[in-house]
Amino acid sequence: MQIAVTIVAFALAFSVCGLAIAAETASPSGPGLRYYYPVAPADPPQVFDVDVCVYGDTPGGIAAAIQARRLGRTSALFCFGRHIGGMTAGGLSATDVGNAKAIGGMAREFYDRVGMMRGFRPSKARETFLAMLKEAGVPVHLEHRLAKVIKDGPRITEIAFENGNRARARIFVDATYEGDLLAGAGVSYHVGRESNDMYQETLNGKQFRNTHNFVVPVDPYKVEGDPSSGLLWGISDEAPGKAGEGDRHVQAYNFRMFLSSAEDRIPFPRPPGYDPARYALLVRYLARHPHVPFQLREGDSNNTGGFSTDYIGGSDAWPEADYATRERIFQDHVNYQQGLMFFAANDPSVPADLRQKVSRFGLAAGEFTATGGWPPQLYVREGRRMVSDYVMTEHNCLGKVVAEDGIGLASYNMDSHNCRRIVIDGKVRNEGDVQVKCPQPYPISYRSIVPREKQCTNLLVPVCLSSTHIAYGSIRMEPVFMILGQSAATAGVLALESNVPVQRVDYAKLKQRLVAMGQILQWNPSPLSP
Repeated sequence: MQIAVTIVAFALAFSVCGLAIAAETASPSGPGLRYYYPVAPADPPQVFDVDVCVYGDTPGGIAAAIQARRLGRTSALFCFGRHIGGMTAGGLSATDVGNAKAIGGMAREFYDRVGMMRGFRPSKARETFLAMLKEAGVPVHLEHRLAKVIKDGPRITEIAFENGNRARARIFVDATYEGDLLAGAGVSYHVGRESNDMYQETLNGKQFRNTHNFVVPVDPYKVEGDPSSGLLWGISDEAPGKAGEGDRHVQAYNFRMFLSSAEDRIPFPRPPGYDPARYALLVRYLARHPHVPFQLREGDSNNTGGFSTDYIGGSDAWPEADYATRERIFQDHVNYQQGLMFFAANDPSVPADLRQKVSRFGLAAGEFTATGGWPPQLYVREGRRMVSDYVMTEHNCLGKVVAEDGIGLASYNMDSHNCRRIVIDGKVRNEGDVQVKCPQPYPISYRSIVPREKQCTNLLVPVCLSSTHIAYGSIRMEPVFMILGQSAATAGVLALESNVPVQRVDYAKLKQRLVAMGQILQWNPSPLSP
C-alpha cells in the first residue's frame, strides 16, 4: 500500500455526546468535505496496547469493538477520519434489510435503540453508535490512517499510523470498506469481478441486463450519428466483451444524500469546477424519455434508472489506491453528484417541470452540519475482497451450498450496481447491474472472515470477507456487517482464551456463545418479530 503524507496541522482533542475521542485535525472547524487531509503528528507518539484492535469505524467495526469489551477484553477503535458509523450514519437510512427476521444480536439491539430499521436520521444513528461505544468503554481514536503493518511470522504484532502512533494487540479486526489492513498484512484478496467459470457461477463477470439502464435508444456521440466526433462524457470506449467474463471493474459508488422539502432545506450547491458537459448524456436521454433521474423523497436518496447519482466507471481505482489518489477520486465523486443535482435544478436545458421538482428538495438542515449538509462518507459498495479457504459464492445465496459453520445470516438480493457505461450497437448502455433474489436467508461461513492460516493467524475480516463479487452483492449490507463484526470479536476472544490461531477456534463453542447473545445462525421462518 502506497501512502502519500503531508503533515501541516495541529492537534485537537474534543468530546462528542460525552464520549472522549482522541483526534488530530487540520483546523478547529474541521477539514470540510474531504476524505484525506493533513493531520498533525502525535506529540508525543503513543503506543496503544489492547487485546483487540479494530481498524475501521463501519458498523461492523463498531460492533466488534463493543463486543470485545462486553466480553471483558480491552479494545480500541481506530477511525480513518472524523466520521463514525460508516454508511449507516452516512446517509443510508433506507436500510437494505432483506428479511428483518434474520437480524439478531447487536444489530437488532442497534435498530431497536434507533427505533426503526428504515427511515431514521443519520444523526440518530451516529448518536446511538456513540452511546453504545461509551457504555462499553471503548476508546475511539479519530484520524488514524494506517501506514504500516508489522508482523512476526504469520502474526500481526502492531500497526503503525501516519501520525506516529501505534497499536499493539493480540487480535486485529479489519472493518474497513476497502480491506486496507488485510492488504497491508499480506493477505490474499480480489478486486473486481471474477469470471463465471472461476466458481461455476452464472451471475458474475460482465452482465448485460436491462435493470437501471436506458429504456430508449440513446446515441452516445457528441454529434449524433457521427462516431468521429467522439463519445459524450462518461461513456467508455471499452469493448463490451462477453457475458460472464471477469474484469477489474468495480460497481459504482455514490453519496446517499439525505433530502428534505422543508423551508429550511439547503439548496443543492454548485461545486467548484462545475462542468455542465458532464450531463449532456442526461439531456439527450431526457429528450427521449422525460422522467426524474433520481429518488426525490424525504430522507435517503439513492441512484435509480439509467443516468443518476451513481458515478459509473469512477470507482475502479479506489480499492487499491493510495490515500492521496482516493482523495482525488472522492472529490471527483463530490463534483459529479453535486453538479448533477445543481444541473437538474438550474440548467435551462433540463425540462422546466423537472427543474421545479428537483428545486422543491434540498439537503436536510441539521444533518452533516460539518460538511454543509452533504454526507462525508462515500458509499464504497465494494473494495477488496479477501480470498481465504472458504469463498462465499452465488451457490450459498441460492441455497445450493450451505455453510456448516455459520456466524450470521444474510438475506438481501444479490445486488450489483452498474460497473461500466459503454457503446453497444451504436447506442449507450450500462453494464453490470444485477438484481436477483435469494430464496431465503442463508448462513455466512466463519471461514470466510478469517485468512488462510499461513498468511495471518490473528486477523478477522467481517466487512471485506472472502466472497465473490456477486455473493458480496447480497452480503454487503450494513446490518450484516454488524452481525459479522459481533461474531468476529466473539471468535477473537475465544481464540485468546484458547491460545489458538483464529482459524482453529472451536466452532461448537463459538456457536454456543453466538446463540446465547441472540445471533441467528440458522433460518427459522419466524425467529423474531419484525
